[in-house]
Amino acid sequence: MSGCQDGARHAPLMCNKKNIFLIGPMGAGKTTVGRRLANLLGLEFIDSDAEIIARTGVDIATIFDIEGEAGFRERESRILQELTAGSSVVLATGGGVVLRDENRRLLKSRGFVVYLTVPLQLQLRRIGHDHSRPLLQTTDPFSRLKEINKERDPLYRETAHWVVDTRRNDSKKLAKELAKHIQENVWRQGREPTI
Repeated sequence: MSGCQDGARHAPLMCNKKNIFLIGPMGAGKTTVGRRLANLLGLEFIDSDAEIIARTGVDIATIFDIEGEAGFRERESRILQELTAGSSVVLATGGGVVLRDENRRLLKSRGFVVYLTVPLQLQLRRIGHDHSRPLLQTTDPFSRLKEINKERDPLYRETAHWVVDTRRNDSKKLAKELAKHIQENVWRQGREPTI
């Protein structure tokens, strides 16, 4: 598993197909779908933001207030390095995890990466009034979400092995669809993952 340890710059195929990493914007359902998916596949579920909160003892907004976004991103990268090193996990990542090149390489080389997309209007309905999200503390959250999406969507697509639109299914149906695809196309004996 040496490729998984070195975070090689050119590692298009994953080292550990038993790891499933969910990426995408806030409000895409990574945590909700991730819990259900882990249960269906018999894997451990981890939420990277929840892990940061548990270890620091404060919420994400407080980390942003004290350390700024750069400080939070540094913490996020360190914990990602640790959480992706294991096996048999479904990991829900924070929305900005793809902003760092090293994180994108790590995710892509250590597991099967699923990008959960969500239309902006639906995203706003889901999280627009959530005061725990530091990047949305603005007078115009829709414009802010639009800016964030414009910056991050290409990075999500670059990192993902599979892109899934979350608007058409509830979390239960979506988790079942993901589990079926993973079992039939990613974990099937003797086949490379569908990319």
